This record gives sequence, C-alpha cells and structure tokens, in this order.
Amino acid sequence: MLPTHLPHYPSPAKLNLDLRIIGKLPNGYHALESIFTLIDLHDTLAIAPRHDKQIILHTPTHGVPPEHDLTVRAAQLLQQHSGSLKNGADIWLDKKIPMGGGLGGGSSNAATVLLVLNHLWQCQLTTQQLINIGATLGADVPFFIFGQNAFARGIGEQLQPIEIPQQYYVLVRPDEHIATPKIFAHPDLPRNSPSQPNPTWHNLQPLRNDMQAVVLQDYPKVQAAFTELAQYGKPRMTGSGACLFLPCETAEQAQIIYAKLPNHLQKWCVRNVATHPLFSFLSKY
Repeated sequence: MLPTHLPHYPSPAKLNLDLRIIGKLPNGYHALESIFTLIDLHDTLAIAPRHDKQIILHTPTHGVPPEHDLTVRAAQLLQQHSGSLKNGADIWLDKKIPMGGGLGGGSSNAATVLLVLNHLWQCQLTTQQLINIGATLGADVPFFIFGQNAFARGIGEQLQPIEIPQQYYVLVRPDEHIATPKIFAHPDLPRNSPSQPNPTWHNLQPLRNDMQAVVLQDYPKVQAAFTELAQYGKPRMTGSGACLFLPCETAEQAQIIYAKLPNHLQKWCVRNVATHPLFSFLSKY
C-alpha cells in the first residue's frame, strides 16, 4: 500500500515497436536501433524526501535485496550528484508491470525516482544529465527520462523524437522467463540489419524485432502465445520478450480480441502514450 498523504507518481511501461540489431560495438555490446513508445500500463511510486541521507525502500521486491533494487540505486546515484550530504528519501512502489517481460518496469521505476528526486531535492540537473546518470543503471532508463516516442541507437542511450500514430494493443505475457544474455549469444541471432539514416514511421515499415525468431524457436510458451495472437493479426515481441503485443486500429477491436484469448494468458488492453505522464504531474508541485 502506498501512503495516501503523499503524491502518487506514475511509472509507465514501454514497448519496442521495432528492434533491429545493427552489429556489435567495440565494448562487446550489440548496437541496436529501436522505436520506443510508452503505454498506459504503469507502476506507481510514492516518494518523500528525508534529511538524514538514508534511502529506504519500504516495499522491497521478494528475492531482490533493497540495495540491489533499481529505485534505491537510482536515488543513491542522484545523491552523489546532488551536492548535499543530507538528501535522503523514503520510497514506496506498487508494481503492476510484470517483471522480466521486456516492458522495462524496473528501468521505468529508476527513471521516475531520478525525475522526482531531482525535483524534490531541487538538484536542478538537466534532462541530459539525468539521462547520463540513468544510462549507468540500464539501457532502457534513458528512454523513460527522455519521456516521449523515440528512435534509439547505440545500446538505447542515443535518442531522438519520432512521430508515431495513436495505436491500441492487446498485450500478453507468457509464463516464461527469457534469459536476455542467452538471446544475445544465440548463434542464429541476426546481427547485420542495415542502419536507418532517416528513421520515420513510414521508412521503417514493416516493423520487426530481430530477437523474435530465436525466442520463438527456444521458448515454446512464447511460441504458443504468439500462435494465439496470430489468429487476429501480426503480433510482435517487445525487447527480448517474453511479452508479445498485437497492434489494433481501435480500442474496441482490442477489447474483442482480448476477450477471445484464453484466460491462462496474462493479458491487457493498452494504448500508446505520446509523453511521460510524470511531466505534467510534476509541474503541479
């Protein structure tokens, strides 16, 4: 439960509407190009400043020591850049985004902590400074700080705005945990997609995910969920999975397909969101 006397800050999930592997970087990481969009499935955080330098997570995730939690690590990194020895925080987190599904929940939580504490502690760091901090926590964190539809390069830290039409999606999460390092090491993974010098929604059609084929090959539950969704259109995987989404033209179409899917699948009807809801939220405080 979140404290009722504190503001509740949204922390949205993301989809990779397109994900291509361009090659490998000198440091061994894969060079990616991807379209990111926010969706209206979100976690919620409550955050209160302290004046004793302590960072306390009151809602630890089962099996994750608080000192390893991305929310705590984000707050500690911002402490180091805040210039004050007294800045601390109490943090509460209400999770709705499933973990390990390619929806970026943990990265989104870290970004929300950085954005909110930058405001509460009056650090006055720029968006780019926060992005630089966030990049040390995870490849998806910069996008959530950027906070709008984006075309990403590198490992996800090079971001530029991109126009995306309003869309609705049926989102499903197969009961499967994908080991991302295993996918990146897979011998059949494509690693030579051509780079897009002028990325637009039109130029990138048809959209795809270069990781999808090897995940479907190795994870039968993801393949089964893909087959269910494929009865109604062309589903795609987000990130390295396991979540899959089916684009729909209308909310009504998404609801109809959602109702037809078997109940053993964890499923949602969602829509994309053009800008991070936290931006207008913080302006009120």
